[in-house]
Amino acid sequence: MTSPPPPPYFAKRHHNQTSSLADHARLYIRQLTDKPLRQANIFGWLGDVRRFSASWRLARIFSISNVLIYLWLFLCYWGERSTFRHHLEACEWSNWEQWPAEANPHHLVFVADPQLVDPHTYPGRPWPLSTATVKYTDLYLQRVFSLMQYELYPDTIIFLGDLFDGGREWSTYTSESPEKEWRSYKEDFWLREYDRFGRLFFDHWIDAGIAARPGQPGRKLMTSLPGNHDLGFGWGIQTPVRARFNAYFGEGNGVDVFGNHTFVSVDTVSLSAMDVPESDPAIWTPTEGFLTQVRDAKRRAVGKELRSQAGQTATGRYVHKVTDLDVNYPKLKSDDVTEFPTVMLSHVPLYRAEGTPCGPLRERWPPSPEKWPSAAGQKTPDHTPVSDERNAIRVAAGYQYQNVLTPEISQDVTKRIGDISYAFSGDDHDYCEVVHRSYPSSGGGIREITVKSLSWAMGVRHPGFVMLSLWNPVDALGNSIANRDEPTLQTHLCLLPDQLGIFIRYALFALLSIAILSARAAALAYGYLPTSTTNSYSSGTKASPLLPISRDDGPAAGQYYHGSHADTLGASKTSHASMAERYDAGHISARNAASRGRSISPGSAATLGGYGIPPSQPQSQFPGHANGNGGSYAMGMGVGGVPLMDRAGYNPERDEELMARMQRSAKEGLRGIIQSGKEGVGLGILPNWTAEEVEVERKAAATVRRRGAPVRAVWEGLKSVGKVAGVVLVWYFWLLRNG
Repeated sequence: MTSPPPPPYFAKRHHNQTSSLADHARLYIRQLTDKPLRQANIFGWLGDVRRFSASWRLARIFSISNVLIYLWLFLCYWGERSTFRHHLEACEWSNWEQWPAEANPHHLVFVADPQLVDPHTYPGRPWPLSTATVKYTDLYLQRVFSLMQYELYPDTIIFLGDLFDGGREWSTYTSESPEKEWRSYKEDFWLREYDRFGRLFFDHWIDAGIAARPGQPGRKLMTSLPGNHDLGFGWGIQTPVRARFNAYFGEGNGVDVFGNHTFVSVDTVSLSAMDVPESDPAIWTPTEGFLTQVRDAKRRAVGKELRSQAGQTATGRYVHKVTDLDVNYPKLKSDDVTEFPTVMLSHVPLYRAEGTPCGPLRERWPPSPEKWPSAAGQKTPDHTPVSDERNAIRVAAGYQYQNVLTPEISQDVTKRIGDISYAFSGDDHDYCEVVHRSYPSSGGGIREITVKSLSWAMGVRHPGFVMLSLWNPVDALGNSIANRDEPTLQTHLCLLPDQLGIFIRYALFALLSIAILSARAAALAYGYLPTSTTNSYSSGTKASPLLPISRDDGPAAGQYYHGSHADTLGASKTSHASMAERYDAGHISARNAASRGRSISPGSAATLGGYGIPPSQPQSQFPGHANGNGGSYAMGMGVGGVPLMDRAGYNPERDEELMARMQRSAKEGLRGIIQSGKEGVGLGILPNWTAEEVEVERKAAATVRRRGAPVRAVWEGLKSVGKVAGVVLVWYFWLLRNG
């Protein structure tokens, strides 16, 4: 007997719902390995890939939960990486420097008031908020300082005081805090804070390297200038606390030369004790002695720098060697050199009149609109008002602080240093720029810039630092050879990201995500959205059982066997669409010899009637098992003489009682499917049910679903939120852990 032609290759596919991409992949691999690749229909395969892409990729990759995850991944990367890098890149030196093409300026950065958060900063803040504040402020400082090295690579960085917040309160071995609540914090706590400062700044100072830029003598980091949070202020300073600070960070008073400019650091918080007659002279005497000889120190520093630039020894006048006493050596006296432009450094700003405006770059208290009239279309004021209390640094004092120096100390310091061109200070945490014309200067007044805090926990949303570009070419005696009318120093305020604004964006998007996922969960629970997505390969096909679960006695059955089924057995070229239609009808097509991996029967098909069943076996008289032409199935033989074992799922010993049990079981299964809210449920699954019965079941199922909808909505919402939060938190904490 001639075997019928094989059905199309893809008709063998299992059309059960596949739950994952791995199932799809395994199914493809099995199909390609079970059948030689040369026999596969390449056009059908390409079409199947296209349907797979349309059904899985769009439905799964761009689901609501996944889209939220993608947006969260982008938002976290922006908030933890991109925005920091973009802010630092915007401050690139070449973006604002205006020097001649041949210039090789010295690059310097001022950092003010990092003020490491500690128990003294927010004493009433509970755990875990206090711990999170320490963690995120440290991370912010470390991140911006490290990126500063990579993006800007400054030659010199100078800290302007207030390295710690409660450093003045931590007891030493010989002293304790005047405040009772801080006396439990001993020397070991301060040492841990010093180690913490080193991990944030000293360790990251060389992230981008230590080598000097071409034409520059090297790189330097200065942290010796103290602030009132490091030592205290005026008469409140304890000498053991200051001695500890100087031992680890260096002397607060000093003279340094950078870029042919002389920088004079003054410990003004200690000097301010002179204003209190009953204060201990040991507090202010060292700074007073330094100011007494500061002019000589300036000249010595300039002479040392000029000798170094000339290739001579910078530490002494002559090389140590044996020589004749009769040789006359020229001497370079300090009086023979010209002083470099002088820059004064102080933690506390110089005194200014109450209400002296700080300018338009002040963030926390911007200029008053009525005091700063601007021309139409311009953001910068066309003139500076004489007074603007809202925009000014408040002249006030309190426990261990003073916003500005006293007029007497300001006058005395500037007079002793002499010829000051610029002054830089900290303490206020916000930017302020004023010109002092009442103090001795090199001409035109002293331009003082109060530098913003580097920390986002110090009352400013946009922290920052000030950048200096120094270009002052000189001759052998220190005389400037550049145009004297041009400035030798240029400044730029570099603003940093708004960390609080980043957290606010996270919170708002979290609320939006929860709202979207909650709406989706409610829509699923109340039946407005399908509860599952059919993962069928064929676009538009409904879920159907793999094997027939009932008999079909109507005219449709006869038409089925006469038409499409007979065509399958008789034709060798049947489209994939026709096979899909037969699956939708709930039937199984014949498995022919070519589609099996073995012979039809161990015995002779001619003698045994197919797979070992004798052809003389009497027919089973099952009611209703007609073949559609009025004939009945022979035992072991099907339509057209095809062995019944070629029809997977057929049981020749099924009786009426078994059929009844299957009908009841199928009805219960259909009821469960209807109650679950799945799509594609209709009379095609159970032909013995009428449309009215199905409709009654649908209404009953809808009532049940409405009763349990709130619980299902909550559960679905929790699952969705958990899925999104799990992926996002892993990504977020990875970003935090890696800087």
